[in-house]
Amino acid sequence: MTAMHAMTDFLLKLTDHRDRDLLELTLSKAIIGVLPLQRIVVARVISEAGQKRWLEVTRLDAKGGGKVADPLRVDFLSLPPLEEAPDRTRCLQTGQQIDVAWAGEGGPCITLVPLFEDSRSSDEGVIELHAERPLTDESLRTLEKLRHVYRNMFSLLEYSNRDPLTGLMNRKSLDDAFYSAVLEELDGVVGVSGNPPAVAALESERRHRVPANYWLGTARIDCFTQISDKHGHALGEEIILLVARILNNTFRTYDRAYRFGGEHFVVLMHCPEESVVLAAFERFRSGVARFNFPQVGQVTVSCGFTSVMAHDTPATALEKTYQAVEFAQGNGRNKVISHPELVRVGRVSDGAILGA
Repeated sequence: MTAMHAMTDFLLKLTDHRDRDLLELTLSKAIIGVLPLQRIVVARVISEAGQKRWLEVTRLDAKGGGKVADPLRVDFLSLPPLEEAPDRTRCLQTGQQIDVAWAGEGGPCITLVPLFEDSRSSDEGVIELHAERPLTDESLRTLEKLRHVYRNMFSLLEYSNRDPLTGLMNRKSLDDAFYSAVLEELDGVVGVSGNPPAVAALESERRHRVPANYWLGTARIDCFTQISDKHGHALGEEIILLVARILNNTFRTYDRAYRFGGEHFVVLMHCPEESVVLAAFERFRSGVARFNFPQVGQVTVSCGFTSVMAHDTPATALEKTYQAVEFAQGNGRNKVISHPELVRVGRVSDGAILGA
């Protein structure tokens, strides 16, 4: 495939899908398809409880093979801290291209460039290019064009998938993330025929499987209609914004947080067991209850969560979380309820809550 054909193919693929999580994979395949590289890595910064670590979102080898990470399933503590990759960190801090050569001028070289050209607290990342010799000016210009297209597409999807008030993802962006949670992720793929091999290696379809430890949760602000009617629409929006900030500060950066409109929030997460999910939502509920909201004082939320099953759709899983929230609001509000626990104790039957 010529460089021009590879570039055209990249543009078509990048603008063809609407899943933001696939953009780094598409970008990586384009770059390794047109530049003389041995390997390309896209590494993003993710955080949890104030700690920041490196996640290699994509890693492709020109000789075949590679991997794509699912941020929802990552073991955060197994990832390297920022300081263990000083060249990546320096690239982020300076916002400049970093070249690392270990065999003298003209020998093998790693070139690092920021994934984004603007300074941002979220979506930080670098592109790491491994080559047998330093990249030429022409190759660097091609790289910049590909990055520019990627950034434009990222911004478009970011705008269309985000709630304008809170910055959380919106309802229509849930479906892709949800179905990805019940599909085999693209990892551990080894080389097959193709040109370049890494491009063909990662074209295989994801296979349907039973999801492992995915959870969907819903949170609703208690008595929000009465609060909004009493204090006005503007203050109601401020409360929604503050609750969204508490939500963002409570859950991990790789958990997926959504606002579905009004006082309704949703979180999609991957956790090893139910107790961990319960603890996360309890921290959020408690954080909201302790916060002193301007002109209102205390505001509470009711939360419900469920495990994601292989046969679930977004609608069926959400319905189970709504049942749990309904139970919480019918039993004093300001609670976190597990739908699986409601099933275990016989409070849910045929999709309906039995006796509050």
